[in-house]
Amino acid sequence: MAPPPPAFAPETPLGIVLPAMAEARVSAVLAVDQQGRPVGILTEQDVTRRVALRLPAEAPLSAAMSAPVIACEADAGLWRAVALMRAHRLRHLVVLGADRRAVGILHRAETLAALSGRLLTHLDALAGDDAAVKQAQAQVARALLAEGVAAPDLVELVSGINLELHRRVLERCLARHGAPPVPFTLLVMGSLGRGESLLRPDQDNGLILGEYPDSSHAEVDRWFRAFACDLNEALAAAGFPLCPGGVMARNPLWRKTLGQWCAQFATWARRRVGAPALFADIAFDFRAGWGDAEPAQALRGELSRILAAEPALLHAMAVQNRALGVGLTFWGGFADDEPGPGARTDLKLHGLMPLVAAARLLALQAGIEQTGTAARLSALAGTGAVSAREAQTLREALALLFDALLRQQLADEAEGRQPGSLVDTAAMPRAERQRLREALKAVRAFSRAATGSLTGEIW
Repeated sequence: MAPPPPAFAPETPLGIVLPAMAEARVSAVLAVDQQGRPVGILTEQDVTRRVALRLPAEAPLSAAMSAPVIACEADAGLWRAVALMRAHRLRHLVVLGADRRAVGILHRAETLAALSGRLLTHLDALAGDDAAVKQAQAQVARALLAEGVAAPDLVELVSGINLELHRRVLERCLARHGAPPVPFTLLVMGSLGRGESLLRPDQDNGLILGEYPDSSHAEVDRWFRAFACDLNEALAAAGFPLCPGGVMARNPLWRKTLGQWCAQFATWARRRVGAPALFADIAFDFRAGWGDAEPAQALRGELSRILAAEPALLHAMAVQNRALGVGLTFWGGFADDEPGPGARTDLKLHGLMPLVAAARLLALQAGIEQTGTAARLSALAGTGAVSAREAQTLREALALLFDALLRQQLADEAEGRQPGSLVDTAAMPRAERQRLREALKAVRAFSRAATGSLTGEIW
């Protein structure tokens, strides 16, 4: 993106704005409020259509600008920005920071030139309502996979779409409920927290609430209880099933102030067994999904301190993760995880999960802040916890598992089934089956080594 263009108060006369626009050699300027937030935009097209031969020099900028400003957030995926530009026929798209001030601007020609042609042809469907976007998600993934886009890149795109839908749904819920009594941050956890969600992930979310006095608890909790229930139901309607384990903001366990979150993590570290270890596997992949990211960053720092002081929680998590075997039989064939006459293998439970869990354990032990599995593996190689060669082998295994799972989910969706994780390995070409077999062996060795290093047990 380009730097933000010149900005003026809406009442600034055009006789001042237009010479400044020409001197800066820009094709757009912004009108901003007293807090510096964009309230309008004046482009060369506006000048031609509204100003030339029509408005006097003393007319205010507000008489010629386009308002409200269509904008996207700085952390939005490029696909979202392009979808907005194309849907609204924009030549300029303002980019906003967390404080809603402009941090840059996208120009259509330069932005489209930065995209691969194959991606551009599939983006238009992603500008519709929630249901249309969720449906288009599979269509886009299928088309790009057929064109040779790597599965990790597609998983990143799918996760970005899922996160964008969470933000859209949340903001609509917020509009229905009005201003919250205290600020809050949406936490996304599990696969969405790692940026590794596939086509139909269930919900794993929570809220960090701003601090408030005990005397205000009834009022604050009443508002957030209603808001969180609405949010979770709206996300379910948008295509994200309710979490079977209740890891959702409507559950008070997942809706707390920063201080309460820190105390809860500390309690889990002391108690360790049972629910704390189960919850930790999901919760510790958290990241901010909406709102101020600072509370989530502070919580991440506190978690590292807690685990350094109470490493027994990682031991308990490692003991729990011993059950995550890979989908290979003793003789090296693929496991049969399908009920009934079928013989498909659950490559999420018996492939992806052991790799994700082992990388999580070692990353938490090392105080690594990244949540994505590939990023964690790279960071672990940087610390020497794993060799660069092993990290590369495991990243390749992750890519193979993503590819197999994504292809199977797209096949399920095309046949009218809910996308699942049972993969028909027998239908794969022989060479591909062998690569997958070797990948699972690498995952098994890594998982056993990671678990053994924390439990002291020899597999």
